[in-house]
Amino acid sequence: MQRTLVLDCNDKVNESVKICGWVQTRRDHGKIAFLDILDRSGVLQVVCSGEQVKDLGPQDVVCVEGKVASRPPKLINPNLPTGKVELQAEKIEIVSKAEELPFDMGGKELDLQLPTLLDFRGLTLRHPKIKEIFKVQEVVIDAFRESLKKKDFTEFQSPVIIPQAAEGGSEVFEIKYFEHKAYLAQSPQFYKQIMVGVFERVFTVNKTLRAEPSVTTRHLTEATTLDAEFGFIDSWLDVMEMAEYSIKYILERVEKETSPILTSYNTSIPKVPETIPHIKLREAQEIIFKRTGRDNRKEPDLEPEDEREICRWALEEKESDLIFITHYPVSKRPFYTFEDESDPGYTLSFDLLGRGTEWMTGGQRINDVKLLTEKASARGVDIKKSELYLQAFKYGMPPEGGFSFGSERIVMHILGLSNVREASLFPRDMERVDIRLSSLK
Repeated sequence: MQRTLVLDCNDKVNESVKICGWVQTRRDHGKIAFLDILDRSGVLQVVCSGEQVKDLGPQDVVCVEGKVASRPPKLINPNLPTGKVELQAEKIEIVSKAEELPFDMGGKELDLQLPTLLDFRGLTLRHPKIKEIFKVQEVVIDAFRESLKKKDFTEFQSPVIIPQAAEGGSEVFEIKYFEHKAYLAQSPQFYKQIMVGVFERVFTVNKTLRAEPSVTTRHLTEATTLDAEFGFIDSWLDVMEMAEYSIKYILERVEKETSPILTSYNTSIPKVPETIPHIKLREAQEIIFKRTGRDNRKEPDLEPEDEREICRWALEEKESDLIFITHYPVSKRPFYTFEDESDPGYTLSFDLLGRGTEWMTGGQRINDVKLLTEKASARGVDIKKSELYLQAFKYGMPPEGGFSFGSERIVMHILGLSNVREASLFPRDMERVDIRLSSLK
């Protein structure tokens, strides 16, 4: 008998079928037992005799043959897509036997501390509530792609091994590349700009790696970033407008396609007005000072608590969960960032903050090869090591800019997760590469 997906059983009442999947839960009621069988399409209740399931446990892989029946009206489960039917088991085959589970996987919630959640990642990812996180992430990434394709962007794949750090600094992993020194990409920035000279409008979904020596609830060593770059802009505001369009598109699709998941997490998509508000960094710091008395007005960036405070202000005063912060100091931004001629010392750059955390960074780039070389030299970046990058500007580059979203942070704050690691399938940080590094000592 051919396999039938669980969800398709809704259309096969009084028919004999064969389903295959994992035993989610088992409930014994005297001589009768009930199994919840999960496959890629959903969950179905299976009615069995106690004798049929005497050797079955949670996470066993089984194939069940039987007849699909309508549930009695009083036993219909309106919260389950297959809640009007059940399978009356005639034959159960154990395909793969699971070991005894280290914790209960049968509840609606998986009440575990984060270290345990990650120590058993191969198991905990199977829990329906955890799986939902990555269905949302799938929509976020897919919507990012779709939003830009609608604007005539071309997708490309950026290399992970690079000759030097695009942003300078020490937050980069050095690797031995045969007999040479190379690095793991902390950004696809150079390659995005090169590709502007090829396709004009480009984007990439990339793994980026930062050797940032911190363990916080908002940082990952390896992240999945959503990067875009495009040419022939009239000003940096064109870049911010494109970024706003993209995040709105993402949020609209998340709301439309994952509404049951948002309900499951007791959350909703961020509140966004017709136009996302934007203010300069200095204005934000002044607002924070007046609201809290905390004086960080001379700092080149916002502290984490400052980000949370300005987001509270945006929600209260602008009815927006999102806010753009613009005009960061030249010293705080990478060498290729365009300086505002009307506001010397500050850049035509911006960050998008959402629900208290940075989601995205972007801005206009320098497109003049001479100025670009001078700025790189002043920052101690040997631009000659990136000759391919320079070629893009030597042979003609229009005014251009771009932006980069952190997909895990977007998902984290849509669902109200407490730690960004929860929004990463297999998180890497200073303490973990699948397993806890401390366990190797």
